Amino acid sequence: MGVDFLCRSVLYIPGSKERALEKARSLPVDVIIFDLEDAVAPDEKVAARQTLAAELAKGGYRRRKRIVRINGLTSPWGRDDAKAVADMACDAVLLPKTETAADVSEVTEVLPDLAVWCMLETPRGVLNALEIADHPAVEGFVMGTNDLAKDIGCATGGDRLALMTSLQMCLLAARSAGVACVDGVYNAFKDEAGLEAECQQGLALGMDGKTLIHPAQIDIANRVFAPTEAQIDLANRQIEAFEAAEAKGEGVAVVDGSIVENLHIVTARSVLAKAAAIRESEVT
Repeated sequence: MGVDFLCRSVLYIPGSKERALEKARSLPVDVIIFDLEDAVAPDEKVAARQTLAAELAKGGYRRRKRIVRINGLTSPWGRDDAKAVADMACDAVLLPKTETAADVSEVTEVLPDLAVWCMLETPRGVLNALEIADHPAVEGFVMGTNDLAKDIGCATGGDRLALMTSLQMCLLAARSAGVACVDGVYNAFKDEAGLEAECQQGLALGMDGKTLIHPAQIDIANRVFAPTEAQIDLANRQIEAFEAAEAKGEGVAVVDGSIVENLHIVTARSVLAKAAAIRESEVT
């Protein structure tokens, strides 16, 4: 099943760009990754920490989950990034190129009270996904499909068949530990049809949402990763029918010619809970 918070749309925002940080306050996105890593040039790294801290302190991001992606702890900036995040008004830290549970423990030494999200973007990280997901500080996975494809040497376009093993291994690990897993970015941000197809594929796999590189991608991700009216209607009818069957001492019901058991009710309640969370998010 999914997680109990919304992460349909997860947008990267450069931590060094005040204008982008201001615009993000009004975007209908579920999660913002404030990026101090790839989106910030080396000579802007130190100033970006100060810019981001000041913008987060102003608030205004309301219900959106605020995650700060730091540079790797082995880089010249990573440990100082983590120390700076300790004083930022954020909900979690995102650790790039996470490869072992020990990597997570290293960042929690600096940030013991902050949730950790992990970029899974190397072959070793994928192979160790379960031990990483089981770390008590971990709240979510972010698939770094561009870097992962580079390291594997595989194709990235089309049906993403070459990445499927990696995506599914990380999903299985995330589900076994009850943490979120969001899909990698779609690079052609003007290709709406391509983005929608990849979002639909991620949804079919079981992803909780999609990481995005441009605000123009938000609406498609939000729509694809939200329950449809037909799914909401079916969920309501399944629950009603199952409760009626239980009242008669029966363990199963039939809806639209299909058997409905308790496991279907778990899914139905999850669908309704997600729909309710989306409705609430639209008015807060």
